[in-house]
Amino acid sequence: MKRIIIVGCGDIALRVSRLLKTRYHLFGLVRRSDRFAQLRAAGFTPLPADLDDRRSLHGLAGLADVVLHFAPPPNQGEYDTRTRNLLAALSRGSLPKRLIYISTSGVYGDCGGAHVSETYPLNAQTARARRRVDAEQQIRRWAKRNHVNASILRVPGIYAADRLPLARLRAGTPAIAASEDGYTNHIHADDLAHIVVAALHHAKPNRVVHASDDSELKMGEYFDAVADAHGLPRPPRLPRAEVERSVSPALWSFMNESRRLSNRRMKNELKVQLQYPAVADALASFGR
Repeated sequence: MKRIIIVGCGDIALRVSRLLKTRYHLFGLVRRSDRFAQLRAAGFTPLPADLDDRRSLHGLAGLADVVLHFAPPPNQGEYDTRTRNLLAALSRGSLPKRLIYISTSGVYGDCGGAHVSETYPLNAQTARARRRVDAEQQIRRWAKRNHVNASILRVPGIYAADRLPLARLRAGTPAIAASEDGYTNHIHADDLAHIVVAALHHAKPNRVVHASDDSELKMGEYFDAVADAHGLPRPPRLPRAEVERSVSPALWSFMNESRRLSNRRMKNELKVQLQYPAVADALASFGR
């Protein structure tokens, strides 16, 4: 049975494990021992390690055929030191044959609502997104140098029944007026798990793929749809400048970027058929 290390054992990792645990031996890298029981119940063999402590990663060398890297970068700085530590540890033994990394569509920055393919120029506008660009570049250089089949999945906003902006809606946080609003992109968490598995089987070497659904929603339209589905008031719409003054800088960094991701490569190369092609499909299913 082939072995897979999953780095970053959060919600998506648990969804992926349900699709892979009968065919692969799954190892889950985890920092906190109080999560060992949860991971074992999900089909993992826990690996106690910390991406911020390179010495704790020595046990990863030569352990797995595949690495699924879902861990975020550190919260500070311009570089992803966690990815650097992971790649250094993997390089100490026989190398994995494949590495799949979940990145973010934020690496493009604000595109003014343009349709964006995987070859669109990168223009990360926050330190958070620049750390993701650094991680991508590290992985692609390392994979090319070591002849490892690496895949980069650029992921937009992930949602599910338990991953919706309900608290924001209940708080009455404003959205941008329709005439000034920007486009946002989404993927259901279950679809993302299936995309990861599809990349495991079909992705071309050192290839970037958008993991995004078919929706072309403006951000306010997304909030309205969620509000309607849950019987909540739609958020008030304010001019862009007023919204910027009333929300946190972190939230504004998401609201201030507009782009429409193409998912043609995902469908053609990974052979993905989305369970929820549009946000409306998922919202309709949550009540059933």
